[in-house]
Amino acid sequence: MSLTALEYKVVAYFMHNADKVISRTELVEHIYKQDFDRDSNTIEVFIGRIRKKIALKSSKHVRGLGYQLNA
Repeated sequence: MSLTALEYKVVAYFMHNADKVISRTELVEHIYKQDFDRDSNTIEVFIGRIRKKIALKSSKHVRGLGYQLNA
């Protein structure tokens, strides 16, 4: 399996925060060091790609709150 550097950062952050709901804003702040357009759908694209690449069946979107990876 091959992940881009940013996809790897997302996966690692989810693994270190298993069972915790992680907001989109929290992910953006973790991934990008500089100011980033928070209206962008980049996070959704990353999550979609990661789910396809590693078949994350234990991840879910928590409506209005963010994403969660169940341990």
